[in-house]
Amino acid sequence: MVCDGHLRPDGVLNNGCFVDALNLVPHVFLLFITFPILFIGWGSQSSKVQIHHNTWLHFPGHNMRWILTFSLLFVHVCEIAEGIVSNGWTNHLHLFMPAFMGFIAATTSVIYYHNIETSNFPKLLLALFIYWVLAFITKSIKLWKYAEYKVGIQHLRFCITALLVILYGLLMAVEINVIRVRKYVFFTNPQKVKPPEDLQDLGVRFLQPFVNLLSKATYWWMNPLIMGAHKRPIELKKIGKLPIAMRALTNYLNLKDAYEEQRKAPSIWKSIYRAFGRPILLSSTFRYLADLLGFAGPLCILGIVKRLGKDESMTEQQDKACFFGVYFLSSHELLQKTTVLAVLLFLALVLQRTFLQASYYVTIETGINLRGALLAMIYNKILRLSTSNMSMGEMTLGQINNLVAIETNQLMWFLFLCPNLWAMPVQIIMGVILLYYLLGPSAMIGASVIVLLAPVQYFIATKLADTQKSTLDYSTDRLKKTTEILKGIKLLKLYAWENIFCNSVEETRTKELTSLRTFALYTSMSIFMNAAIPIAAVLVTFVTHAYNSDARLNPAEAFASLALFHILVTPLFLLSTVVRFAVKALVSLASLFLVPRSANWEWLCVRLCITSFTLLPLLSQVSNGFFTWGSNLSTLSDINIRIPTGQLTMIVGQVGCGKSSLLLAMLGEMQTISGRVCWSNFFPSLAGDGPSDYCLSEALVFICPALLWLKNRNSVAYAAQKSWLLNATVEDNITFGSPFNKQRYKAVIDACSLQPDIDLLPFGDQTEIGERDDPFSALDIHLSDHLMQEGILKFLQDDKRTVVLVTHKLQYLIHADWIIAMKDGSVLREGTLKDIQNNDVELYEHWKTLMNRQDQELEKDSQTALERKTLRRAFYSREAKNQADDEDAEEEEEEDEEDTFSTTTSRRSKIPWKVCWRYLSSGGFLMVAMMVSSKLLKHSVMVAIDFWLANWTSSLQNVSSKSSNITLDEQESARHRSYYVPVFSILCGAGIILCLITSLTVELMGLAAATNLHHNLLNKIIHAPIRFFDITPLGQILNRFSADTNIIDQHIPPTLESLTRSTLLCLSAIGVIAYVTPVFLFALVPLTVAFYFIQKYFRVASRDLQDLDDSTQLPLLCHFSETAEGLTTIRAFRHESRFKQRMLELTDTNNTAYLFLSAANRWLEVRTDYLGAVIVLTAALAAIWGPNYVLDSGLVGLGLTYALTVTNYLNWVVRNLADLEVQMAAVKKVNSFLSTESENYEGSIDVSQVPEDWPQQGEIKIQDLCVRYDQSLKPVLKHVNAYIKPGQKVGICGRTGSGKSSLSLAFFNMVDIFEGKIIIDGIDICKLPLQTLRSRLSIILQDPILFSGSIRFNLDPERKCTDDGLWEALEIAQLKNMVKALPGGLDAVVTEGGENFSVGQRQLFCLARAFVRKSSILIMDEATASIDMATENILQKVVMTAFSDRTVVTIAHRVHTILTADLVIVMKRGNILEYDKPETLLEQEDSMFASFVRADM
Repeated sequence: MVCDGHLRPDGVLNNGCFVDALNLVPHVFLLFITFPILFIGWGSQSSKVQIHHNTWLHFPGHNMRWILTFSLLFVHVCEIAEGIVSNGWTNHLHLFMPAFMGFIAATTSVIYYHNIETSNFPKLLLALFIYWVLAFITKSIKLWKYAEYKVGIQHLRFCITALLVILYGLLMAVEINVIRVRKYVFFTNPQKVKPPEDLQDLGVRFLQPFVNLLSKATYWWMNPLIMGAHKRPIELKKIGKLPIAMRALTNYLNLKDAYEEQRKAPSIWKSIYRAFGRPILLSSTFRYLADLLGFAGPLCILGIVKRLGKDESMTEQQDKACFFGVYFLSSHELLQKTTVLAVLLFLALVLQRTFLQASYYVTIETGINLRGALLAMIYNKILRLSTSNMSMGEMTLGQINNLVAIETNQLMWFLFLCPNLWAMPVQIIMGVILLYYLLGPSAMIGASVIVLLAPVQYFIATKLADTQKSTLDYSTDRLKKTTEILKGIKLLKLYAWENIFCNSVEETRTKELTSLRTFALYTSMSIFMNAAIPIAAVLVTFVTHAYNSDARLNPAEAFASLALFHILVTPLFLLSTVVRFAVKALVSLASLFLVPRSANWEWLCVRLCITSFTLLPLLSQVSNGFFTWGSNLSTLSDINIRIPTGQLTMIVGQVGCGKSSLLLAMLGEMQTISGRVCWSNFFPSLAGDGPSDYCLSEALVFICPALLWLKNRNSVAYAAQKSWLLNATVEDNITFGSPFNKQRYKAVIDACSLQPDIDLLPFGDQTEIGERDDPFSALDIHLSDHLMQEGILKFLQDDKRTVVLVTHKLQYLIHADWIIAMKDGSVLREGTLKDIQNNDVELYEHWKTLMNRQDQELEKDSQTALERKTLRRAFYSREAKNQADDEDAEEEEEEDEEDTFSTTTSRRSKIPWKVCWRYLSSGGFLMVAMMVSSKLLKHSVMVAIDFWLANWTSSLQNVSSKSSNITLDEQESARHRSYYVPVFSILCGAGIILCLITSLTVELMGLAAATNLHHNLLNKIIHAPIRFFDITPLGQILNRFSADTNIIDQHIPPTLESLTRSTLLCLSAIGVIAYVTPVFLFALVPLTVAFYFIQKYFRVASRDLQDLDDSTQLPLLCHFSETAEGLTTIRAFRHESRFKQRMLELTDTNNTAYLFLSAANRWLEVRTDYLGAVIVLTAALAAIWGPNYVLDSGLVGLGLTYALTVTNYLNWVVRNLADLEVQMAAVKKVNSFLSTESENYEGSIDVSQVPEDWPQQGEIKIQDLCVRYDQSLKPVLKHVNAYIKPGQKVGICGRTGSGKSSLSLAFFNMVDIFEGKIIIDGIDICKLPLQTLRSRLSIILQDPILFSGSIRFNLDPERKCTDDGLWEALEIAQLKNMVKALPGGLDAVVTEGGENFSVGQRQLFCLARAFVRKSSILIMDEATASIDMATENILQKVVMTAFSDRTVVTIAHRVHTILTADLVIVMKRGNILEYDKPETLLEQEDSMFASFVRADM
C-alpha cells in the first residue's frame, strides 16, 4: 500500500518531501565549504615551538565533541535503516537520502575539525558553528511538524529526529564554548595557547594521552612504530620518555600527598583510591558497557535465526501510521528485520570490543603508575635503612628483590584485574536472567553446574600457586648447585668429580620435575575445566529441557543459549583468579610496610655536631663514644679519638677489633648509646669551605679511583672493606657521578695503575662491570704498594687531603701522620709512630716483628704488573664476543647475502619453525603424535556436538510446524528424544574426555621436552673442555640454566596449548561458516590478507618491545640491590639524590617499554576484534542474502555462534604466536650449547688394563711436549722435556705467562697435547680414560674452592674414605680441633663458597682433601698465593711431612717456598730456561732463579 499526501495546499512546511529536502541544506552547505579547504590545505598557525602537530589538542571540549559526533553517526545509521525499510513500502527517496548526506556531513565535520585543531587555525571553526546552527534549526522544524501531526515516541522516526535535535544542540553548545574560551571570533584579543609541556619535549613518544578519541580507541598513533619495526628494530631511543603525568616521581608524590592528607589513622588503601581511584572508576565504567554490549551477540542471534525465512512485509494497520504521505515505523518493527539485526550485531561487537580494550588499557596504565609510585616509596625507605638493618638480617637483598620484582607486580596485576571484581557478578546475573528467559528452569540447572564447579576452579588455582612456589624453591636450589659447579668446574674436572656433582644436580632436578609434573597436572585440570564446563552445562541444560519442558527447543533459543553459556564461563573462570590476586595484593601491601622504619641515619642514628676547632686543626673528634649495631651491647666502647685535618691517619688492630666499625661510627652508620661525633665544617649543606675526607677500609680496592677523582673539598669519599661496584662502565664507576675531566681522569688511572687492566677489557673503560662481574676483585701486592705510593702519599697527600686508612698492612705505618690502635672494640693507643715507640715499647716491638714477617715482594719487571691473571676471563670474554659476532654474521650470510629492506623484513617476520620442531622432537614423537591427534579429534567432536544440536533443534521445529495432532506430536517428540539425546550425550561425554586428554598431552609433552633439554644441556656443559669455560662468560651459561630453562619448563607448554586451541577454534569456526554459507569464502580472501599483515607487523614489533621490557627490568632490579649493598658508600658520598634520580629514570624506562608493549597488544586486539566483527557481519549477511535464501535455521544459528567465537580467539592466535616466537629463543639458545664438543673421556686404553694402584711410584717423564689451549691458538708449551723421579719435590717458577700453570694442566690432560707426551709410571696419559687419569692424581689450586654441604662432602664427595681417614686428613691439615668444635663435626655445614671459613682455613681444607685421595703425585698450583704467612708456613710444613714419600710438583708464586725443593724448573715463554737443583742455580748469580730469590727477600 502506498500512502498519499505528499503535497499539501496549506503550506510547504506541511509537505513531508519539502521538510526532508530542507534538512539537506546544512549538509550540502558544510560539504561545499569544507571540501575545498580540506583539499587545498593551509599552513600551520600554531606556536613556533617544535611539537607533535598531529597530536596537539588545542580546543576545549575535544572529547565531548568526538563522543557527540560518534553518537550522531550512529543515529544517522539508524535513520538510514529506518528510511530504507520505510522506502521499501512507500518508495520515497527522501526518506533516507537526507540521512545519508547527514552521515557524510558528520564524518566530514570530524575530519575537518581534526585538521583545524592540529593546525591551530580556530577561525575556520566558524563554518562548523554555522552548520550546527542550521542543522539544529531544520531538525527542530521537522520535530515541530511531527508533534503537530501527533507523531509521538511510539514512532521510531520521531525518536530519531528528537535525538538529532539534542545532538545538534549539544554540538552547537560545544562550539559556543570554544568561541568563549579561545575568543577567535567576535573578540578583539584572541587567546594565545601554549603547547602542552609534554609535547614540547620531542623525547616524549608515548602519545596515547594526547591523541584524538578515535586514535585513542584504535591506537592509530602506534601505526608508524609497529609498521616501522620491519625496517629497523625498535630501540629505547625510539620509544622515548613517558609523559610527566605517568612518571614515577609524579605518581609517588600523588600517593604521598593522598597518604598525608589523612590526618587520623591513614590507610594505604584509601591513599591508593584517592590517588588512582578516578581511572579505576573510568575503567570499570568501560567494562560495564562492554559486558552489557556483549549480550547483544546472543540476542541478535536469537532474532536473526528466529526471523530468518519468514515473511517480513507488513500488511496490517499501515494506514494508522501514515503521516506526510509516508509510513512511520515503530522500533519493534525495525528490529524484526534480519539485516538490521546483523548491522546492529556488528556495531555492538565493535563498540563492545572498543570499550573492553579501553578498560584494559586504563587499568594497565593505572597499574603501571601505581607500580612506579610504590617502587619510589620502597627506594626511599631503602635509602633510610641503617647499616644494622642490613647487617643484622632485618632486611636482606632477597627481601628487597622480592619487593621490587614480585610484590609490586602483584599489586599492579591486582589493579589490572580490579574492575572484574564488580563487573563479573553483574555479567553473571545478566547471563543467568537471559538464560532463564530463553529456556526456563532448565537453564538454572545448567547455570548451577557452572556455579558449583567454580569453587573447584578456585581450588585448582590455589594449588597451582602453591605448587609454583615449591617449584621455585627446587629451581633455586638447582640453580645454586649449578652455579657452584660452574664456578668450581676446573676443580671438579681435575678431581674427576663432575659426574658426582652432575648427579647431585640431577637429583634436585628430579624433585623439581616432580613438582613441575604436579604443576602440569593442575594446569591441565584448569584448562580442562575451562573447556569442559560449557559442554557439561549445555548437556545438562538441553537434556533437562528435552525431558521436562513442554516447549520444544528451537534453533534460535538453543544457539543463543549456547552463546550465553560461553559468556558465563569466562567470568566464573576469572573470578577465582581475581580473588587469588586480591588475597596476594593484601599480603603484598603488608610486605611493603614490613620494611624496617629506621630513623634518618644522618642525625638520629648518631649524634653529630658541627663545630670549629680552635686549638688544633681537626677534621673530626669522637668524645666518650659508645656505639652499637642494634643490640643493647656496645660494639665500640669509650671511644675518644681525633682525626687531624690534611694528614694521613691509620687505624690498625687485629681482625674483629672494630676498626671498620669505628669508621662507620664516624660516618653515622652505627647507633649511638652515648657520646658524640664532631665534624669540622665538612657537610656541604651545613658548613663553608673545609677539607675533603677520604676513608679507606681494609683493602685498597677498585673503588679507590672514585676517591681520587673526587675534587669537592666539602665532601667525604669512602671505600668499604668489601669492594662495591655499580652495574656501569669502568669510567662511570671511577667518576661516580662527577663531571668528566680528561686530564684528571688520566691522572687517577695512572695513580691507581688501572691502565693495564683497562687495556685487557673488551671495550676498554667503556666495558660494563658490576657487582657480579668484578675483574678487579683480586688485586695483588704490587697494586697495593702502587696505590699507597702514587695514590695516597702522592696524589692525595700532596693535595693536603685528610685520609683515614683502616689497614692490616703494618709496613705502611711509617707513612702515617697519626695512628689509632684498636683492641676488642676500644682504642688501645693513639698518636704518631714515634709516640707509640716511646710510650708503648711492647706494642711497637710486636708491630716490628709482624712488619718483618709480612710480605715485601714487588717484582721488578713491569711486564708482570701489566699481565694480571684475574683478567684472563675478561680477555677471553672479548674473544667470545668476537666469535659470537662472527657466527651471527655467518648466519646472516647463509640466510641471504643481500641486505635489502625486503630480506630484512622477511628475516625479522620469519617464524622459527626449525626451532619449534627441535622443541617438539625433544618431547618425543609419540607425545607429539598424541597431542596433534587428540587436538584434532577433540575439535572434530566439538563441531560434531554443535552440528548434532543444530539437526536436533531443526527437526523439532519441523515436527512442530507439520504436526497438528497433539498425540502424534508427543509420540514424535518422544521418538526424537530417544534418537537425538543419547547421541548428543555420548558426543558431549567424548568431548569432555578429549578435553582432559588434550590438556594432559600438551603439558606432558612440554614436561618431556623440558626434561630432555635440561639433561642434555647439563651433560654437554659439564663435559665440555675447560677452554669452553674460558671463552664463555659465566653469566651466559647460567642464563641457560635459569631464565631459559624456566621458559622451557613453565611458559612454552601453556603458550603452545593456547595457540593450538585458539588456532583450531578459529579454523573450525571458519570451516563451519563456509559450510553453512559457501559464499562466505569470497569474503574470506580479503579478510585473510588483512589478518596476515596484522599478525606479520605485530609479531615483529611485539618481539622487539618484549625484549626492551625484559632488558629494562634487569638494570632496575640491579640498581635496587646495588643500592642496598652500597648504602654506606652512597651516604658517605652524599649521593642519595643522584641515586634516586637514577632509580626514577630506570623505573620510567621500564614502564615506558611495558606501556608500549601493552599499547601494541591493544593495537592488535582492536584490529583482530574488528576483523572478527566483520566476519560475524559477513556470515550473517551471507546467511540472509545468500543464493539459497531459505536455509536450515539450525545451521544458521550454528554458523553465527561460531562466528562469535572467532571474535574472541582471533587476537589470541597472534598474541600466542608472538609469545611462542619469543619463548622459542630460549630453546634456540639451549640448542646452541648442545652443539658444544665434549672432552674425549674414553681414551685408547681400557680401564681394566690400568693397575688399581697406578701411579704407585710417581715417576714423571715429559718428552718433547707441545701444548695449546685450542687448535686455533698458538702453543703455550713448546718442546718441553723433563724427568721427575719418584718422591721428588719439584718447584716450577716463572713470570706470568711463562707456561707453568699450563704444564700443571697438561698432567691432567686438560689442554690439547698435540705433540710429545707425558708418561707417568710407564703409561702415556693421553691414552688413559680421563676419569681414570684425573681420579688418580691430586692438586691444590691457588683459589681455595669449597662447596655448600658438609665438611665430609667437601673432603670426600665419592664417600670412599672412612671417618678415621677424614679425621687423619684434618689433623694433618691442623684443622681437627677447629672442626671438632663445630656443631656436627664432620657433618658441620659449609655455606656456599665456604664463606663461613677464612681463606686460610679454606686452603687447609683443600690440603686435607688432597691428602684424602692418597695419590702418589701432588700438584700445587700457586697454592700459597692468596693466603697469609702463617697459613703458608702450615701448608709448607704439612707438605714436607705428610707428603714426604710422594712426588710433589709446586707451581711457585713466592719463590722462597721452593728453596728446599729437590729440583727447580724455571720457565719462560713456554720453554724450560733453567733446570737444576736450587743450590746450583743460586750459585749462578746471573741465573733468573737467583734474581727471583733476590726480589723475594
